[in-house]
Amino acid sequence: MSEEQLPADFGARLQASLRTLTWLDAGRVRVYAAMVLVAYIPMMVKVYREATGTVGSDFLAFWGAGQLLRSGPAARVYDLAAEHAAQMAAGTGQMVAYVNPPPYLFLVAPLGLMPYAVAWIVWALAGWAIWFLVARRALPDAGAAGTLAVLAFPAAYLAASHAQNGFITGALLITAVLTLGRSQVLSGALFGLLVIKPHLALLVPFWLAAGRKWTAIAAAAASAAALCLASLLVFGIDAWRAYPQSFEVSQVLMSQTGGEFFLRMCTPYAALHVLFGPTAAMAGQGVITLLTGALACLYWRRAPSDEAAGAMLLAATALASPYLFSYDLPFLAMPVFFLIGMGRSMGWRPWEKFLLVLIWLSPLATRAAALPLGLNLMPLPAVALLWLVWSTWAPPKVQAAA
Repeated sequence: MSEEQLPADFGARLQASLRTLTWLDAGRVRVYAAMVLVAYIPMMVKVYREATGTVGSDFLAFWGAGQLLRSGPAARVYDLAAEHAAQMAAGTGQMVAYVNPPPYLFLVAPLGLMPYAVAWIVWALAGWAIWFLVARRALPDAGAAGTLAVLAFPAAYLAASHAQNGFITGALLITAVLTLGRSQVLSGALFGLLVIKPHLALLVPFWLAAGRKWTAIAAAAASAAALCLASLLVFGIDAWRAYPQSFEVSQVLMSQTGGEFFLRMCTPYAALHVLFGPTAAMAGQGVITLLTGALACLYWRRAPSDEAAGAMLLAATALASPYLFSYDLPFLAMPVFFLIGMGRSMGWRPWEKFLLVLIWLSPLATRAAALPLGLNLMPLPAVALLWLVWSTWAPPKVQAAA
């Protein structure tokens, strides 16, 4: 159809449709989410063949650590030569350094009992299932459409395809914020377990203090200390002494001046690094971290519920941490589906449903586009998500809910 043949009001009608998206009802969500899940099957098969072939996978670090724990002192997991020798048994010809702290070894130890190809499947699918059971609670009473939309969340596919730990950290963060209103002790204990990946809990102590959740803070400190002490008793002091060796690997990665590494990261720091260099990136990320942390803390004064405050924390976390990859983003399911629940119960604000569709797609879309574009644009949908949660304090102008 030529431009002359388009109806005169086509642009206005399109804008009105996108503004409300009333046609996207539960039935269509169910069908589209099911289609996405079906599309994941050949994608996962391809990734699995690469992971067990010559391309390898991040999972090599976890599986190799499990192998080393089975056959000798835990401190060897931080020895690059020992890691390389252990990972060669996977047959991929690749090697990935293990950089997680000693408490994380409790998770990887069972992997030493399984062949690499089997362990990869178990880790990816079990993680997806555990995360789903937790994330589904962010959108209760939504029926099959909600279930499929959560299960098909693109960040979940990314965590599974990398066989990474985004499911574990995501489940901890989501459960911690969802249980805060019922049990500060349980919530704090779950936050404390994030000592396995502490940069994802960067804002948590300040956010809990702003909400005057003193019991949760105490429980988090006790949980983190207990897990560290348990790892000290089980894996020995030498593992903790060897752990700083992994900082050298991270330092080498972060000192790169270009390449794919910063395009695979999904933080403002990485985007600023690509555009303006490391000095501007560090300064810019510092400002963004302070600003998002302040917003998460200030939101307690206007949040309609503890759950809303938790959604704000997780939305802010996607921008506050300088070191974050797309496979770390399953925790964003909570703020996304919290907003969907708010829209279904209170009515949709203009453009809200359209923005949430884009945000739902964004972890995979921005990851796929990063290399061709030369820039990872994930901070943009993260900003949109932060704004949507921030504005939930005000009664929305109610429209017909789909």
